[in-house]
Amino acid sequence: MIYFKFLFDEKLYSTDEKTGKNSINFHSFDGLRQISFDGNIIEIDQENFDKEIITNDSLPEDKSNFIAETKDEYLQKLEEVIEVINKNDLPKLVLSRRKIFNDFNQIDLKESFNNLCKTYPNAFRYIFNNGENAWMGAFSEVLGKFNKTTHEFETMSLAGTLPVSEEWSEKEIEEQKPVSNYIKNILTKYVTLSGVEESKTHDHISGNIKHLRTDFKAKIQPEDLDRLIQELHPTPAVCGIPKDFCKENIQKIEKFPREFYAGYIKIETEDTVQFFVNLRCAKLYQNAVHLFVGGGITAQSNPEKEWIETELKSEAVLKNLVVS
Repeated sequence: MIYFKFLFDEKLYSTDEKTGKNSINFHSFDGLRQISFDGNIIEIDQENFDKEIITNDSLPEDKSNFIAETKDEYLQKLEEVIEVINKNDLPKLVLSRRKIFNDFNQIDLKESFNNLCKTYPNAFRYIFNNGENAWMGAFSEVLGKFNKTTHEFETMSLAGTLPVSEEWSEKEIEEQKPVSNYIKNILTKYVTLSGVEESKTHDHISGNIKHLRTDFKAKIQPEDLDRLIQELHPTPAVCGIPKDFCKENIQKIEKFPREFYAGYIKIETEDTVQFFVNLRCAKLYQNAVHLFVGGGITAQSNPEKEWIETELKSEAVLKNLVVS
C-alpha cells in the first residue's frame, strides 16, 4: 500500500492496483534499486482512511544490526570530508548519516502520517509498505515537473540550511550558488528556443528550518525528459560537485548505504510527470525507525554546526511519530 499528498494539496491519493501501469516509482540514490506501485492514481476519502486499521505488525522486522554513528564519529567524518574538499578544491560534498530510534513498543502509522501531513502542508508527503520495505517522508524539493500539454519543465535549486530565526551567512550562499549553476547548465542543453527562466533566490521554509531556493522553467521535448532527469540526479544538493567524484567518495566515506534516501520518486498522472527528491524520510520497522539526514559540506563548514543541522532535520519525521 501507498498513500501520499502532493505539495499544497490536502487530497489523499493512492493507487487502485487494477492495471499494470507503473504510476509511482521510487529510485534509490545509487540508481540500482526501484520500488514500483502499479495502477491508476486515485483519490482516497480521508474519513475512510481514518477508519482503516494499519497495524505495526505489517512492518518488517529490523534485523540489520546497524549501530548509529555517535556524534564524535560523525564529527570525525566531517573533518575527513572537509579535507577531501580542500585537497580537491570542491565547491561542496554532501555527507549523510542514519539515526536510529527504537525506544518504543508500537508505532501508530496512520496518526504518524496524519501528523506529518499537518506539519508540512508545503511538502510531498507519503507512507508506503510493500511487505519488504516501509518508508515515510515529507519534503519539498522538486527534481522536476513536466507538463504533458505545454512541454514546460520546472525544477528548483534548493540548498543551504539554517534554523528559521537565523540570518544567511556566506557559507550557505556559496553552497547554493553551484547548485543553481549546475541545474541551469544542464537545462540549457535541452531547452527549445524560449531559453531558461530563472527566478530570484528566495527563502524556502520547511518546518523549523529554511533553505535558499531558486526556481527554473524551460520548454523541452517529451522524449528528452528521462535523460534530463538522469543528468540532474543526484543534484549537488544531495551529492556534491563534481557529481561522479562526490558520489564515489560518499559511498566510501558514509557508514551506511543511503538506500532510497536522496533518491527520487517519479509520479505520472494524466497531465504531468513529477519527480521529487526523497529527503526528510525514514525507513520503518516493527522495532526501529531509521532516520536519514545529511547536509552540504563546504570548505567553510563548521562540523559542530553541521551536526546540529542533521539533528534539526531528523526532527521532521521524529517529532511527528506517534509511539507507545
